[in-house]
Amino acid sequence: MYDLYIGNKNYSSWSLRPWVLMKTLGILFSEHLIPFHDHDAWSEYRLLSPNGMVPLLGDGNILVWDSLSIAEYLAERHEGVWPSDPAARAFARSAAAEMHSGFPALRNICGMNIGVRVKLHQQPDALKANIARLSVLWNDGISRFGGPFLAGPYFSAADAFFCPVAFRVQTYGLELDATSAAYVARLLGLPAMREWYAGGLAETFRDWPHEHEIDAVGTVTEDLRAPASN
Repeated sequence: MYDLYIGNKNYSSWSLRPWVLMKTLGILFSEHLIPFHDHDAWSEYRLLSPNGMVPLLGDGNILVWDSLSIAEYLAERHEGVWPSDPAARAFARSAAAEMHSGFPALRNICGMNIGVRVKLHQQPDALKANIARLSVLWNDGISRFGGPFLAGPYFSAADAFFCPVAFRVQTYGLELDATSAAYVARLLGLPAMREWYAGGLAETFRDWPHEHEIDAVGTVTEDLRAPASN
């Protein structure tokens, strides 16, 4: 069985990707959550992790870090990580890689914080451009490969890479076209996504740098999380 090391579920978008992929595909793993605030746990974890960051996949004495690398490692060992059709697989890989390295305005302005609802003060042009690109990308994949997922009938790593975006859309109330909105609803309705969401809401720790990032871009209209412990 694999070991998957992740960060706090309310905030850690990078951790969500391999977690939801493995959960949805039925790839068994032991979860190891390294809390943002536990300095002793992070000091110990850094002795294990090559880059000192999450996520990290352990397979016996093999360590795989970075969410995209983890997806590729799993694809070598399990069916369904990428679509079987070559054209769909090429699209899925390209879409995941674009999400992995792109959409900077969406990342910086709409940080992942799944337990709150936020009204943005404004939407800068760069954010609007990122949202427009998402719409084009998602509509392209769903129309070309028939949906309901991004590269065909089955959930793949491409969808896993956009699961954090689905949470961002929910948190910040981002407006999407009908096809994109339906795709986001489909991701949010996945059992694994509902499980992650419930875990995030139950967390009582607040990472104040993440919380203060919201103050700079918007106003919290609702906080659905368990009461803060710090």
